Amino acid sequence: MNEKFERGLKRMAVVDPGLQDRLHHLFGDIAPVLESIIPEFVFGEMYSREGLDPKQRQMLTIASLTNLGDTAIQLDAHIKGALNVGVTPYEVIEVILHCLPYCGFPRVLNAVLTAKKTFAEVGVTVEHPSL
Repeated sequence: MNEKFERGLKRMAVVDPGLQDRLHHLFGDIAPVLESIIPEFVFGEMYSREGLDPKQRQMLTIASLTNLGDTAIQLDAHIKGALNVGVTPYEVIEVILHCLPYCGFPRVLNAVLTAKKTFAEVGVTVEHPSL
């Protein structure tokens, strides 16, 4: 283990406790290298950089995944991570809605439905300001 890997494990535990175990379960038998690349590069290098806080990083990740489309599994995980670092359900929806003019209705609708499923799974609701 190296410094980036150790730093990545610490950052990963803040954003998504239990991710290391899930990585092992998901990839350990078929692509075990992902068990070290994700903590080392994604969290030890990218998520540990200065300039953006964990909330901002999660919101940017949600926007990126929304724009890519066909990313429901990753979007679900990053919505949970966003909630773990203090992003509100309302902010999650606003981030997704902000993508509408850039990626279109199908991707935004799919992302909103993924968020709805994720919110139900973790037991949170969206508190909208007065309409």
